[in-house]
Amino acid sequence: MSPYLKDKILIVDDEVFYISVLIEVLGSKYHVSVAKSGEQALERIAQGFMPDLVLLDILMPGLDGYEVCKKLKSNPDTSNIPIIFLTVKAEIEEEILGFELGAVDYITKPFSLPIIRARVKTHLALTSANRALAEQNHDLEAKVLERTAEISRTQDVAIYCMASLAETRDNETGKHIRRTQYYVKALAEYLRENSPYSASIDDAYIDLLFKSAPLHDIGKVGVPDAVLLKPGKLDEGEWSEMKKHAEYGKSAMESAENEYGNSSYLSIAKEIAYSHHERWDGSGYPEGLAEEDIPLSARIMAIADCYDALICRRVYKPPFTHEQATSIIKEGRGCHFDPHIADAFDALQEEFIKIADRFQDDD
Repeated sequence: MSPYLKDKILIVDDEVFYISVLIEVLGSKYHVSVAKSGEQALERIAQGFMPDLVLLDILMPGLDGYEVCKKLKSNPDTSNIPIIFLTVKAEIEEEILGFELGAVDYITKPFSLPIIRARVKTHLALTSANRALAEQNHDLEAKVLERTAEISRTQDVAIYCMASLAETRDNETGKHIRRTQYYVKALAEYLRENSPYSASIDDAYIDLLFKSAPLHDIGKVGVPDAVLLKPGKLDEGEWSEMKKHAEYGKSAMESAENEYGNSSYLSIAKEIAYSHHERWDGSGYPEGLAEEDIPLSARIMAIADCYDALICRRVYKPPFTHEQATSIIKEGRGCHFDPHIADAFDALQEEFIKIADRFQDDD
Protein backbone atom coordinates (compact mmCIF):
# COMPACT_ATOMS: atom_id res chain seq x y z
CA MET A 1 0.00 0.00 0.00
CA SER A 2 1.24 3.48 -0.85
CA PRO A 3 2.31 5.39 2.27
CA TYR A 4 0.02 8.19 1.16
CA LEU A 5 -2.99 5.91 1.45
CA LYS A 6 -2.15 4.57 4.90
CA ASP A 7 -3.77 5.85 8.09
CA LYS A 8 -1.44 8.24 9.87
CA ILE A 9 -0.47 7.75 13.50
CA LEU A 10 1.42 10.23 15.67
CA ILE A 11 3.35 8.64 18.54
CA VAL A 12 4.13 11.09 21.35
CA ASP A 13 6.50 9.67 23.98
CA ASP A 14 9.81 10.71 25.52
CA GLU A 15 11.07 7.15 26.02
CA VAL A 16 13.02 5.67 23.10
CA PHE A 17 12.23 2.07 24.12
CA TYR A 18 8.46 2.50 23.86
CA ILE A 19 8.78 4.50 20.66
CA SER A 20 10.79 1.62 19.13
CA VAL A 21 8.21 -0.95 20.22
CA LEU A 22 5.31 1.03 18.76
CA ILE A 23 7.12 1.65 15.46
CA GLU A 24 7.91 -2.07 15.18
CA VAL A 25 4.31 -3.06 15.85
CA LEU A 26 2.60 -0.40 13.74
CA GLY A 27 5.16 0.85 11.21
CA SER A 28 4.51 -1.74 8.51
CA LYS A 29 0.77 -1.09 8.34
CA TYR A 30 0.46 2.60 9.12
CA HIS A 31 2.21 5.84 8.30
CA VAL A 32 3.89 6.58 11.65
CA SER A 33 5.43 9.85 12.81
CA VAL A 34 7.16 10.40 16.16
CA ALA A 35 7.33 13.34 18.58
CA LYS A 36 9.42 13.12 21.76
CA SER A 37 7.59 15.88 23.62
CA GLY A 38 4.21 17.54 23.77
CA GLU A 39 5.59 20.70 22.25
CA GLN A 40 7.11 18.78 19.35
CA ALA A 41 3.82 16.96 18.75
CA LEU A 42 1.89 20.22 18.43
CA GLU A 43 4.59 21.61 16.17
CA ARG A 44 4.41 18.55 13.86
CA ILE A 45 0.67 18.99 13.48
CA ALA A 46 1.00 22.75 12.94
CA GLN A 47 3.50 22.03 10.17
CA GLY A 48 0.99 19.86 8.31
CA PHE A 49 1.15 16.30 9.66
CA MET A 50 -2.53 15.68 10.43
CA PRO A 51 -2.79 12.27 12.11
CA ASP A 52 -5.79 9.94 12.06
CA LEU A 53 -4.85 8.78 15.58
CA VAL A 54 -2.57 10.00 18.38
CA LEU A 55 -0.85 7.68 20.84
CA LEU A 56 -0.02 10.07 23.67
CA ASP A 57 2.15 9.45 26.71
CA ILE A 58 0.88 11.17 29.84
CA LEU A 59 4.08 11.70 31.83
CA MET A 60 6.49 13.84 29.81
CA PRO A 61 8.70 16.81 30.64
CA GLY A 62 7.26 20.16 29.57
CA LEU A 63 3.70 19.75 28.35
CA ASP A 64 2.28 16.53 29.75
CA GLY A 65 -0.24 14.40 27.90
CA TYR A 66 -3.25 16.01 29.53
CA GLU A 67 -2.18 19.49 28.41
CA VAL A 68 -1.50 18.29 24.87
CA CYS A 69 -4.92 16.64 24.80
CA LYS A 70 -6.60 19.87 25.95
CA LYS A 71 -4.90 21.86 23.20
CA LEU A 72 -5.80 19.37 20.50
CA LYS A 73 -9.44 19.17 21.61
CA SER A 74 -9.78 22.96 21.81
CA ASN A 75 -8.66 23.38 18.19
CA PRO A 76 -11.49 22.82 15.65
CA ASP A 77 -8.97 21.44 13.15
CA THR A 78 -7.80 18.69 15.52
CA SER A 79 -10.72 18.22 17.91
CA ASN A 80 -11.97 15.07 16.15
CA ILE A 81 -8.66 13.23 16.17
CA PRO A 82 -8.95 10.21 18.50
CA ILE A 83 -6.37 10.15 21.31
CA ILE A 84 -5.22 7.02 23.13
CA PHE A 85 -3.29 7.72 26.32
CA LEU A 86 -0.15 5.71 27.11
CA THR A 87 0.52 5.26 30.82
CA VAL A 88 2.55 3.12 33.19
CA LYS A 89 -0.33 2.80 35.59
CA ALA A 90 -3.49 4.81 35.71
CA GLU A 91 -5.65 5.37 38.74
CA ILE A 92 -9.41 5.47 38.24
CA GLU A 93 -9.45 9.24 38.78
CA GLU A 94 -6.75 9.71 36.16
CA GLU A 95 -8.64 7.62 33.63
CA ILE A 96 -11.81 9.58 34.29
CA LEU A 97 -9.88 12.82 33.79
CA GLY A 98 -8.48 11.54 30.50
CA PHE A 99 -11.90 10.58 29.17
CA GLU A 100 -13.35 13.91 30.29
CA LEU A 101 -10.61 15.67 28.31
CA GLY A 102 -11.62 13.73 25.20
CA ALA A 103 -9.40 10.63 25.08
CA VAL A 104 -10.96 7.51 23.58
CA ASP A 105 -8.86 4.85 25.32
CA TYR A 106 -5.91 3.94 27.58
CA ILE A 107 -3.07 1.53 26.88
CA THR A 108 -1.00 0.53 29.89
CA LYS A 109 2.78 0.10 29.79
CA PRO A 110 4.41 -2.36 29.37
CA PHE A 111 2.48 -2.97 26.17
CA SER A 112 0.66 -6.08 25.10
CA LEU A 113 1.37 -6.12 21.37
CA PRO A 114 -1.91 -7.81 20.33
CA ILE A 115 -3.84 -5.24 22.42
CA ILE A 116 -2.00 -2.37 20.73
CA ARG A 117 -2.82 -3.73 17.27
CA ALA A 118 -6.46 -4.41 18.17
CA ARG A 119 -7.17 -1.05 19.81
CA VAL A 120 -5.43 0.97 17.13
CA LYS A 121 -7.31 -0.97 14.43
CA THR A 122 -10.63 -0.50 16.26
CA HIS A 123 -10.28 3.24 16.77
CA LEU A 124 -9.09 3.85 13.23
CA ALA A 125 -12.07 1.89 11.94
CA LEU A 126 -14.38 4.01 14.09
CA THR A 127 -12.72 7.15 12.78
CA SER A 128 -13.14 5.97 9.21
CA ALA A 129 -16.80 5.11 9.82
CA ASN A 130 -17.45 8.49 11.45
CA ARG A 131 -15.77 10.25 8.55
CA ALA A 132 -17.85 8.31 6.03
CA LEU A 133 -21.01 9.10 7.99
CA ALA A 134 -20.11 12.80 8.10
CA GLU A 135 -19.56 12.79 4.33
CA GLN A 136 -22.88 11.05 3.78
CA ASN A 137 -24.61 13.59 6.01
CA HIS A 138 -22.95 16.42 4.12
CA ASP A 139 -24.08 14.94 0.79
CA LEU A 140 -27.58 14.42 2.17
CA GLU A 141 -27.75 18.00 3.44
CA ALA A 142 -26.62 19.25 0.03
CA LYS A 143 -29.32 17.18 -1.68
CA VAL A 144 -31.95 18.43 0.77
CA LEU A 145 -30.90 22.04 0.14
CA GLU A 146 -30.96 21.44 -3.60
CA ARG A 147 -34.41 19.85 -3.39
CA THR A 148 -35.69 22.63 -1.14
CA ALA A 149 -34.41 25.23 -3.61
CA GLU A 150 -36.08 23.34 -6.45
CA ILE A 151 -39.40 23.28 -4.56
CA SER A 152 -39.06 26.98 -3.81
CA ARG A 153 -38.39 27.72 -7.49
CA THR A 154 -41.40 25.63 -8.50
CA GLN A 155 -43.54 27.50 -5.99
CA ASP A 156 -42.30 30.85 -7.29
CA VAL A 157 -43.07 29.82 -10.87
CA ALA A 158 -46.55 28.65 -9.90
CA ILE A 159 -47.24 31.91 -8.05
CA TYR A 160 -46.03 33.98 -10.97
CA CYS A 161 -48.09 31.97 -13.45
CA MET A 162 -51.23 32.37 -11.36
CA ALA A 163 -50.63 36.09 -10.95
CA SER A 164 -49.88 36.49 -14.66
CA LEU A 165 -53.10 34.68 -15.47
CA ALA A 166 -55.00 37.24 -13.43
CA GLU A 167 -53.09 40.05 -15.15
CA THR A 168 -54.17 38.81 -18.60
CA ARG A 169 -57.67 39.88 -17.62
CA ASP A 170 -56.35 43.44 -17.48
CA ASN A 171 -53.56 43.48 -20.06
CA GLU A 172 -52.58 47.11 -19.47
CA THR A 173 -51.01 46.34 -16.09
CA GLY A 174 -47.89 44.86 -17.77
CA LYS A 175 -45.16 44.23 -15.24
CA HIS A 176 -47.26 45.51 -12.36
CA ILE A 177 -46.76 42.30 -10.37
CA ARG A 178 -42.97 42.56 -10.59
CA ARG A 179 -42.85 46.21 -9.63
CA THR A 180 -45.17 45.78 -6.66
CA GLN A 181 -43.07 42.84 -5.44
CA TYR A 182 -40.01 45.03 -5.20
CA TYR A 183 -41.92 48.01 -3.82
CA VAL A 184 -43.20 45.96 -0.87
CA LYS A 185 -39.76 44.48 -0.28
CA ALA A 186 -38.17 47.93 -0.18
CA LEU A 187 -40.85 49.22 2.18
CA ALA A 188 -40.58 46.22 4.51
CA GLU A 189 -36.79 46.45 4.70
CA TYR A 190 -37.00 50.15 5.54
CA LEU A 191 -39.73 49.62 8.15
CA ARG A 192 -37.67 46.91 9.83
CA GLU A 193 -35.05 49.50 10.68
CA ASN A 194 -37.11 52.69 10.96
CA SER A 195 -40.55 52.08 12.43
CA PRO A 196 -42.49 50.74 15.42
CA TYR A 197 -43.08 47.59 13.35
CA SER A 198 -39.47 46.41 13.46
CA ALA A 199 -40.24 43.56 15.89
CA SER A 200 -42.78 42.15 13.43
CA ILE A 201 -40.49 42.23 10.41
CA ASP A 202 -37.62 39.79 9.91
CA ASP A 203 -36.00 38.16 6.88
CA ALA A 204 -38.57 35.36 6.80
CA TYR A 205 -41.47 37.84 6.86
CA ILE A 206 -39.93 39.92 4.08
CA ASP A 207 -39.43 36.80 1.97
CA LEU A 208 -43.04 35.73 2.49
CA LEU A 209 -44.25 39.24 1.68
CA PHE A 210 -42.17 39.33 -1.50
CA LYS A 211 -43.47 35.96 -2.67
CA SER A 212 -47.08 36.70 -1.75
CA ALA A 213 -47.33 40.16 -3.30
CA PRO A 214 -48.01 38.95 -6.88
CA LEU A 215 -51.26 37.40 -5.69
CA HIS A 216 -52.76 40.63 -4.37
CA ASP A 217 -55.22 40.91 -7.28
CA ILE A 218 -55.70 37.22 -8.00
CA GLY A 219 -59.42 37.72 -7.29
CA LYS A 220 -59.78 39.75 -10.48
CA VAL A 221 -60.22 36.50 -12.37
CA GLY A 222 -63.77 36.49 -11.00
CA VAL A 223 -64.67 40.02 -12.14
CA PRO A 224 -66.59 40.26 -15.48
CA ASP A 225 -64.71 41.84 -18.39
CA ALA A 226 -67.41 44.46 -18.81
CA VAL A 227 -66.50 45.78 -15.37
CA LEU A 228 -62.77 45.10 -15.29
CA LEU A 229 -62.08 46.61 -18.72
CA LYS A 230 -64.60 49.45 -18.72
CA PRO A 231 -62.81 52.61 -19.94
CA GLY A 232 -65.00 55.01 -18.02
CA LYS A 233 -66.15 55.49 -14.47
CA LEU A 234 -67.92 52.53 -12.88
CA ASP A 235 -71.52 52.94 -11.79
CA GLU A 236 -72.60 51.85 -8.32
CA GLY A 237 -73.46 48.30 -9.33
CA GLU A 238 -70.25 47.87 -11.31
CA TRP A 239 -68.20 49.24 -8.43
CA SER A 240 -69.85 46.75 -6.08
CA GLU A 241 -68.91 43.99 -8.49
CA MET A 242 -65.32 45.23 -8.78
CA LYS A 243 -64.88 45.28 -5.00
CA LYS A 244 -65.74 41.58 -4.88
CA HIS A 245 -62.28 40.72 -6.19
CA ALA A 246 -60.96 41.03 -2.61
CA GLU A 247 -63.41 38.36 -1.46
CA TYR A 248 -62.63 36.19 -4.50
CA GLY A 249 -58.92 36.36 -3.66
CA LYS A 250 -59.52 35.43 -0.03
CA SER A 251 -61.74 32.50 -1.09
CA ALA A 252 -59.02 31.19 -3.39
CA MET A 253 -56.50 31.19 -0.54
CA GLU A 254 -58.96 29.54 1.83
CA SER A 255 -59.60 26.80 -0.71
CA ALA A 256 -55.87 26.18 -0.88
CA GLU A 257 -55.67 26.06 2.92
CA ASN A 258 -58.55 23.59 3.10
CA GLU A 259 -56.86 21.38 0.54
CA TYR A 260 -53.24 21.58 1.70
CA GLY A 261 -53.35 22.93 5.26
CA ASN A 262 -52.40 26.26 6.77
CA SER A 263 -49.05 27.87 6.05
CA SER A 264 -47.43 31.21 6.78
CA TYR A 265 -47.21 31.83 3.04
CA LEU A 266 -50.94 31.32 2.45
CA SER A 267 -51.73 33.42 5.52
CA ILE A 268 -49.78 36.41 4.18
CA ALA A 269 -51.17 35.93 0.67
CA LYS A 270 -54.73 35.89 2.04
CA GLU A 271 -54.13 39.04 4.11
CA ILE A 272 -52.83 40.90 1.08
CA ALA A 273 -55.49 39.71 -1.36
CA TYR A 274 -58.35 40.45 1.02
CA SER A 275 -57.29 43.62 2.83
CA HIS A 276 -55.02 45.74 0.61
CA HIS A 277 -57.97 48.02 -0.24
CA GLU A 278 -58.74 48.78 3.40
CA ARG A 279 -57.93 52.35 4.51
CA TRP A 280 -56.27 53.64 7.65
CA ASP A 281 -59.36 55.72 8.55
CA GLY A 282 -61.75 52.79 8.09
CA SER A 283 -63.31 53.96 4.82
CA GLY A 284 -61.94 51.13 2.68
CA TYR A 285 -63.30 47.73 1.71
CA PRO A 286 -64.29 44.90 2.07
CA GLU A 287 -64.73 45.17 5.87
CA GLY A 288 -64.00 48.81 6.69
CA LEU A 289 -61.10 47.90 8.97
CA ALA A 290 -59.12 50.79 10.47
CA GLU A 291 -55.55 51.46 11.58
CA GLU A 292 -53.71 48.44 12.99
CA ASP A 293 -56.74 46.18 12.63
CA ILE A 294 -55.64 46.07 9.00
CA PRO A 295 -52.88 43.45 8.62
CA LEU A 296 -49.43 44.99 8.25
CA SER A 297 -48.83 43.10 5.01
CA ALA A 298 -51.97 44.64 3.49
CA ARG A 299 -51.02 48.13 4.66
CA ILE A 300 -47.65 47.80 2.95
CA MET A 301 -49.26 46.42 -0.19
CA ALA A 302 -51.77 49.29 -0.26
CA ILE A 303 -49.11 51.91 -0.94
CA ALA A 304 -47.18 49.74 -3.39
CA ASP A 305 -50.33 48.95 -5.38
CA CYS A 306 -51.63 52.52 -5.31
CA TYR A 307 -48.33 54.06 -6.43
CA ASP A 308 -48.03 51.68 -9.35
CA ALA A 309 -51.65 52.16 -10.40
CA LEU A 310 -51.10 55.93 -10.41
CA ILE A 311 -47.93 55.97 -12.52
CA CYS A 312 -49.21 53.46 -15.08
CA ARG A 313 -51.70 53.80 -17.91
CA ARG A 314 -55.09 52.21 -17.32
CA VAL A 315 -58.13 51.84 -19.54
CA TYR A 316 -59.79 54.52 -17.46
CA LYS A 317 -56.89 57.02 -17.07
CA PRO A 318 -53.51 58.17 -18.43
CA PRO A 319 -50.33 57.63 -16.39
CA PHE A 320 -49.50 60.13 -13.66
CA THR A 321 -45.99 61.46 -13.11
CA HIS A 322 -43.99 60.31 -10.12
CA GLU A 323 -44.46 63.74 -8.59
CA GLN A 324 -48.24 63.56 -9.00
CA ALA A 325 -48.37 60.06 -7.53
CA THR A 326 -46.17 61.09 -4.63
CA SER A 327 -48.39 64.09 -3.90
CA ILE A 328 -51.51 61.88 -3.82
CA ILE A 329 -49.89 59.39 -1.44
CA LYS A 330 -48.71 62.20 0.85
CA GLU A 331 -52.25 63.57 0.93
CA GLY A 332 -53.46 60.11 1.90
CA ARG A 333 -51.11 59.87 4.89
CA GLY A 334 -53.16 59.17 8.01
CA CYS A 335 -56.45 58.73 6.16
CA HIS A 336 -55.89 56.31 3.29
CA PHE A 337 -52.44 55.06 4.33
CA ASP A 338 -50.66 54.06 7.51
CA PRO A 339 -48.60 57.17 8.45
CA HIS A 340 -45.44 55.15 9.17
CA ILE A 341 -45.60 53.37 5.82
CA ALA A 342 -46.37 56.63 4.01
CA ASP A 343 -43.24 58.09 5.63
CA ALA A 344 -41.26 55.05 4.50
CA PHE A 345 -42.49 55.60 0.94
CA ASP A 346 -41.43 59.25 1.13
CA ALA A 347 -37.94 58.20 2.21
CA LEU A 348 -37.74 55.61 -0.59
CA GLN A 349 -38.86 57.73 -3.54
CA GLU A 350 -35.60 57.27 -5.44
CA GLU A 351 -35.77 53.50 -4.90
CA PHE A 352 -39.35 53.41 -6.23
CA ILE A 353 -38.27 55.32 -9.33
CA LYS A 354 -35.43 52.82 -9.93
CA ILE A 355 -37.80 49.86 -9.55
CA ALA A 356 -40.33 51.43 -11.94
CA ASP A 357 -37.56 52.04 -14.50
CA ARG A 358 -36.18 48.53 -14.10
CA PHE A 359 -39.53 46.88 -14.79
CA GLN A 360 -41.03 49.23 -17.35
CA ASP A 361 -44.04 48.02 -19.32
CA ASP A 362 -43.33 46.94 -22.88
CA ASP A 363 -44.65 49.35 -25.46
